Amino acid sequence: MAEKTRYSDEELEEFKKIILEKLDQAMKDYELLKSAITQSGSNDTQDTSPTFKVLEEGAATLSKEEAGRLAQRQLKFIQHLQAALVRIENKTYGICRETGKLIPKERLMAVPHATLSIEAKQGGAK
Repeated sequence: MAEKTRYSDEELEEFKKIILEKLDQAMKDYELLKSAITQSGSNDTQDTSPTFKVLEEGAATLSKEEAGRLAQRQLKFIQHLQAALVRIENKTYGICRETGKLIPKERLMAVPHATLSIEAKQGGAK
């Protein structure tokens, strides 16, 4: 039997559903991180005594920087998921961009935006 060169439309639809669910959750997480960065109302340093103000401002700045980094990573993840949806529409989803072979279904279930097979990612692709 010939080796499969692409996933069937039914399989692509299954992957699309998984990606849309992950994308929905990723967007919610991103919005949460964005609001953590821009929030200036509650639990700010305005309601504390001056001695703790400097420490809290430092911690708040650190938290916002960390939230900013997390938001950047989340945005990148969202972009990867959106690109995966485009590959599904083009029917090129699940094909390793280095080897041209199908990425195993198990890998795509775990990392739905993967564009490389494990072999290619580890540098063993020929």
